[in-house]
Amino acid sequence: MEATVSKINKQSNFIPMAIVATLFFILGFATWLNGSLMPYLKQVLQLSPFQASLILFSFYIAVTFTAVPSAMIIRKVGYKNGMALGMATMMVAGLLFIPAAKTQVFALFLFAQLVMGAGQTLLQTAVNPYVVRIGPEESAAARVSIMGILNKGAGVIAPIVFTALILSDFTGLVGKDLSQAEIDSMANSLIYPYLGLALFIGALAFAVTKMPLPELVDDEEQGAKGQVKEALSHPSLALGVLALFVYVAVEVIAGDTIGTFALSLGVEKYSVMTSYTMACMVLGYILGIALIPRVISQQTALSLSAILGCVLTLAVVFSDTSSVVVATALGLEVQLPDTLLMIAVLGFANAIVWPAVWPLALSGLGKLTSVGSGLLVMGIAGGAFGPLFWGLASGGVDSAEAQQGAYIVMLPCYLFILFYAVKGHKMKSWK
Repeated sequence: MEATVSKINKQSNFIPMAIVATLFFILGFATWLNGSLMPYLKQVLQLSPFQASLILFSFYIAVTFTAVPSAMIIRKVGYKNGMALGMATMMVAGLLFIPAAKTQVFALFLFAQLVMGAGQTLLQTAVNPYVVRIGPEESAAARVSIMGILNKGAGVIAPIVFTALILSDFTGLVGKDLSQAEIDSMANSLIYPYLGLALFIGALAFAVTKMPLPELVDDEEQGAKGQVKEALSHPSLALGVLALFVYVAVEVIAGDTIGTFALSLGVEKYSVMTSYTMACMVLGYILGIALIPRVISQQTALSLSAILGCVLTLAVVFSDTSSVVVATALGLEVQLPDTLLMIAVLGFANAIVWPAVWPLALSGLGKLTSVGSGLLVMGIAGGAFGPLFWGLASGGVDSAEAQQGAYIVMLPCYLFILFYAVKGHKMKSWK
């Protein structure tokens, strides 16, 4: 949707952008915390791979049915208040983890994840326009990339913090049959960290309402339903939505199932595995900023990313998990199977896809650009289904071999991204 700043603010844009940057970091922290939470709850609640995938499904599926209501809420209360409401919802979600941990009822954890996803959707819907509109238009792409680095950088830090605050007292329990006392202790260890997270987000929500954020005013939308139909008549956009759907699916598989797979392999520090994937994504973002379009075009970068994804997927599925290397990244020295490192490197392959698909999908839409942007955001729902298909492909068998073979579900996703990079984005009609 088109948005314009309601008045020209003579003060520097530094403070608004610093606030927005903080919110992007919070979004990334809460999102990529799932990579540690999923295997942790799998161990505590003794879940199957499919059940564990529902932890991610409940988080990402919220985008599907809260995106439109979020836009309606923001039109009514404004962008700044929308940010505060989004964080307030995330605070409630954090508090819901307390009864979930005390009762160890899986459904309560799923509900808390659902509320967290809804809060994130509202916050994202409110905060994203600021990245483009607060500041010169010619530097918008740079700001988007910086926010992406902050989001993924938070993904590097979140698992390390989770491990330090929650998992550090439970070393030696991987692969062990837990007693009820150990299960209770592990579940209860979630209470204070999530309480602290909820209070911090709540305080930040209150602070945002008092901060000098200029309000954004939306243009009136006419015939939105007809515009959606017209926008989807453009193959480059419709296929772009599908490309982002499968992209987010593989992004979440690589980022959030790596810990669960590491747990099945008996890796003691399984909860930090997401950090390795996110570190590779940050590296990919930085290289993208440096190389595109100076050295390679967006289309070429997207094609290379898809090809690398295909190669790494096959390598993950057919690699020998007994081959071990010592990784010393992120200040941690961990003995890891080669397979896990290849999953982490998928983060590098994934980094360029999101920023490359957007301009290709929106090219030539003109007045339909804002509608097209809203449709592309819906592609985030792919994060709900990627891990779900991975869990189903494992056959519900809690074994490392079954989980390793399940990564083959990523191959058709990367092939579709390659198709979009080579041909899909060029299509002007369905004939």
